[in-house]
Amino acid sequence: MSTQQLDKRWWHNSVVYQIYPRSFNDANGDGIGDIPGIIDKLDYIAELGANVIWLSPVYQSPMDDNGYDISDYQKIAPEFGTMADMDRLIAEADKRGIKIVMDLVVNHTSDEHPWFIESRSSKDSPKRDWYIWKDPKPDGSEPNNWESFFKPKAWTLDENTGQYYLHLFSNKQPDLNWANPEVREAVYDMMHFWLKKGLGGFRMDVINMIGKPSDYPDATIFDQGVAGWEHWSNNLLVHQYLREMHDKVLKHYDVLTVGETPFTTTLDGRYYSHPDRNEISMIFQFEHVSIDREEHNAVKKPFDLVQYKEIMTRWQEDLYQKGWNSLYWSNHDQPRTVSRYGCDSAKYRVVSAKMLGTVLHMMSGTPYIYQGEEIGMTNKHFDSIDEFNDLMAKFHYQKMRDRGVSDADALAFLNDFSRDHARVPVQWNDQLNAGFTSGTPWLPVNDNYPEINAAQAVKDDDSIYHHYRRLIALRQGEQYGDVIVYGEHQLLDPQDSEVYAYIRSHKGKSLLTIANFSGNSVVRSYSGSVKQQVINNYPETVESLTEMALKPYQALVIELE
Repeated sequence: MSTQQLDKRWWHNSVVYQIYPRSFNDANGDGIGDIPGIIDKLDYIAELGANVIWLSPVYQSPMDDNGYDISDYQKIAPEFGTMADMDRLIAEADKRGIKIVMDLVVNHTSDEHPWFIESRSSKDSPKRDWYIWKDPKPDGSEPNNWESFFKPKAWTLDENTGQYYLHLFSNKQPDLNWANPEVREAVYDMMHFWLKKGLGGFRMDVINMIGKPSDYPDATIFDQGVAGWEHWSNNLLVHQYLREMHDKVLKHYDVLTVGETPFTTTLDGRYYSHPDRNEISMIFQFEHVSIDREEHNAVKKPFDLVQYKEIMTRWQEDLYQKGWNSLYWSNHDQPRTVSRYGCDSAKYRVVSAKMLGTVLHMMSGTPYIYQGEEIGMTNKHFDSIDEFNDLMAKFHYQKMRDRGVSDADALAFLNDFSRDHARVPVQWNDQLNAGFTSGTPWLPVNDNYPEINAAQAVKDDDSIYHHYRRLIALRQGEQYGDVIVYGEHQLLDPQDSEVYAYIRSHKGKSLLTIANFSGNSVVRSYSGSVKQQVINNYPETVESLTEMALKPYQALVIELE
């Protein structure tokens, strides 16, 4: 397999645009984005060139975790619209050559799902074993020492039956028991329900956590992640369940599947995405978005470009012909790209956002653009913990305060990394509420919307939006598409702490990408001759690779002779 070209799939040269529905576009004025609002903006996405939309959850939900706590997988939450709206979205997207990928959230449900209500009703309930129930330890404490992402403990005691139930996230998100074949069949039936509607696939929420060990041992590793992760992430059971899911559901449709898989290595990436293993198309890994912070200790670290290059190169090379990469800077769980990795000052916001887009979109894999990234939306400033909406932000704030971190330092960390930055409404124009809603937005709009908005970006041919449009056109075009999508990857100057340079080569054609990650002008030389300049985020044309004067945050792609 390693010496052969991967069989081409439609999603290899696709570009995915992620929509967080609550914050995208509000059509009815209630302050919450909705499905009709998405339909109204399909032309905007089509003009950008994205041909897949990943839609964060729109299922019925109490919204404890903004829709990732589902109470009915086959109904639409009223605030987002109706099933008829969803059917129309799939149909209208299809007319524009866009496929809809939905979130598959099946590690857990809401505690208000009928399955869980029945499960917790008594120890004798037919659905008792649909969730994970355990007796207390002799002293009455939790069955083991596992932690939750949103709570200090991963177990909650049900007073009625005297047993604990497991929840790796909120206590309102009980984990399903995938060891029960009835649970798996119910999930597969639900997947068929959606795929028969013409869905383009699934983004699988924390799918690598569905395999729980039968003995539920204590955690022994506490120096990364949350306690217990070594037992419930990326184990053999997960792969077994995914192969069964492929056999019973996925092989019957030509779809894109991407698994959200924290704590993964490149070897895990090959296990999940090698086409001969019949599991899923690709995974989201988190190595590259973890280098500037200690996620669960709430510590900020400087961004290390040398380390970033090592991580990205390893994924490019280790999965080459042995799997498939997903490429992303941000999503609904990450802060804004240009504020985190570029420079969000007025002077350099546009050029640094273009630089970041260039670096990512010239790699092999399927790129994901998070709503607003294509216009360079920035982090919003929050003045107090009361202004944050996100469960994880409030949990991390409390953990920091309990450790003696000052209020100012805790807020500073959240202003760098909170998930709320990604969830602030999209800035469509310079009108009231940035054109997101005629009502009161569920989260306040960023104050900079008069300067940063989609209407301005679409009108300006030199905007971030049009730079992204050109990058997508290169990937999907005949001239350079194959070298971008299928080319080998070679990192240059791995120890250069300011400039990221790499070559992509395929069937006699080579593209050199050079990106200055610093706010300084720097001089670099590279071997080879310029055949032509492919794209540049500055207006000049480069004709020689010797003694190149790179401007702050400059990024360019050169076809080599």
